[in-house]
Amino acid sequence: MELIETFDKLKIYCGGDYYINEHISIRQPTLSEICRYGEKDYFNMVYTLCSVGADLKWQLADMNIDYTEISDFQLFYSILARRFTKEETGILFGDVLDFSKMILMFDEELQDTVFLQLLDNGECLRIDRSVYSNIVSILRKMHRIKRNNEIPGNEATKKILIEDAKEEYEENKNKPYKSFLLPLISSMVNSEGFKHNEETVFNMKIYSFMDSVQRIGKIKNADLLTQSGYSGFGVDLKKIDKETLNWMGELD
Repeated sequence: MELIETFDKLKIYCGGDYYINEHISIRQPTLSEICRYGEKDYFNMVYTLCSVGADLKWQLADMNIDYTEISDFQLFYSILARRFTKEETGILFGDVLDFSKMILMFDEELQDTVFLQLLDNGECLRIDRSVYSNIVSILRKMHRIKRNNEIPGNEATKKILIEDAKEEYEENKNKPYKSFLLPLISSMVNSEGFKHNEETVFNMKIYSFMDSVQRIGKIKNADLLTQSGYSGFGVDLKKIDKETLNWMGELD
């Protein structure tokens, strides 16, 4: 099930730190910061923290874990998060949160496992299921990542999906890394209506840049459909969803 968005999207668009609680905030790196950090390592970290069972089918199967049974939060605290030190996650979480030093504890009141980090001042940084949901929801929104909601219909299909995922990994593991951001940046700085050039674009925060990519695409698509419709030889605008033509509408 997809997480319910309970955060303020406008605050994210403004580019400042987003405070989840008194100890945890998420900062937005600029494209320049991501470039200096290393694009491959950066997106590997982001996608790992946002992963769910369906993203790791064969890896979990090799660990004798049913990817359809493990919850998102359980996968996060038991396998994914603790591999990252604060030096690695500082670009997103600053210099306090350190997943590698967190421990698990069962909360009797919540009747659930929580993730805890004892801070130098004696206070306790705490990630429960709700805090986790907020963290992942914001990271996904910042980077335009959609949760993998794939669910197999039966055991036979599950086995096929696991094998297909493993084959795809083996086929691609030795291929050289191709930049995700470079074609987007190149396209945007050469797009009419985009207000940045090849130098100033790197000052943009990741969310506003990804928003611009999608917005420019929506504007161009709406213009193309409108021109085609009014030409008399193209699409029938009466049959087109009005939201598709609304270039100022919500983005997916």
